Amino acid sequence: MEEFRFVDRTGAVTEPPRLIPPVVIKKKDIDAEIERLADLSAPANGRRESRVSHPQTGIGDGLAYTIAVSICVLKPGESTRPVRHNASLVDFCIRGGGYTIVDGKRIDYKQYDVWTTPPWSVYEHLNDTDELQVRLSYGNSPLLEKLNVYILDENPEATAEIAHARIEESIDPTKISPFGTFPLTEEGACLMPYEKLINPDHIEVKPLHWPWEKVKAELDKLRDLGKSYAGRRLYLMYDPATGRTNGTTHTFFATITIRPKNIVDRPHRHVSAAVNYYFHGRGYSTVEGQRYEWEAGDLMLSAPGWAVHNHASKDEDVYELTIQDQPLHLALGSLLWHEDLRGEPKLLGLSTGFSTNRDVAQPVRLRSAS
Repeated sequence: MEEFRFVDRTGAVTEPPRLIPPVVIKKKDIDAEIERLADLSAPANGRRESRVSHPQTGIGDGLAYTIAVSICVLKPGESTRPVRHNASLVDFCIRGGGYTIVDGKRIDYKQYDVWTTPPWSVYEHLNDTDELQVRLSYGNSPLLEKLNVYILDENPEATAEIAHARIEESIDPTKISPFGTFPLTEEGACLMPYEKLINPDHIEVKPLHWPWEKVKAELDKLRDLGKSYAGRRLYLMYDPATGRTNGTTHTFFATITIRPKNIVDRPHRHVSAAVNYYFHGRGYSTVEGQRYEWEAGDLMLSAPGWAVHNHASKDEDVYELTIQDQPLHLALGSLLWHEDLRGEPKLLGLSTGFSTNRDVAQPVRLRSAS
């Protein structure tokens, strides 16, 4: 076996990225897979699930290089065994309801609710309804699998004490290293001791829940933005623990969009990849000049990284969930974003970003204080 090799890159010219093609997974195919899963006998761990995989994303069976999308099915009265892993999850209930327990915290959910499961949290799902429970579960395991560091624990201690111990330890003053970081140059270069390197500043990441009923009430107000509005009519479901990376998790953001009928977005592109699930209405997307039709119940890799794209609604309002790995790129310092194709792209997070014309578009009704 070859132990190593030298690859001569002298004078090499890097080729532009080879964009993987978008793909639309139609509702009828998703429904058929749901029925297939529901017909299976319950496995020992209780988890009936099917990964929606793009054939060109390689290790990890992702729909995008960093984004796994799994269809998860539980019959009435069923539950999954507790599990934990170092991947983070965003879940979206597309049928039925039930609840999850994450590090001892119960989250009851219904159709179109969104919630998160932090990495290394012990969690399980239960269906206490008389309907089939179907979830789309989005995770960053393909990225970890490509790095060969995806760690799964099938037999964790399913208690809230794990999370409590984590929090208690984080505020223990005896855990604070007395060996500090200090400046080396006037420009800001510093030196950090090993004691700080292995005990970085830590934050509490909680499982969070965005009930669709509450989200929709705020989202529908964006309908009042007129056709002249140049931005996207959406809200990010934001976890403050992600800070400046604007995430729902530290790898993904999840946004909910409303597209009033007959709205066409302005084309743009970004290095982050996006996956859309349309749960009301119909329309089309144009990606690198190719048109893709979609309707409610379809799942789409709608924006492969750096592909020029835009979306349009047809004769009724569209609601969609978008999962995008933008926070990952913000943390890496690699988030090139090209909002106006007539201008230059910008490296968001390390330079001033873009603006919209919201100040001159029809204003949104503000929530009254009560």
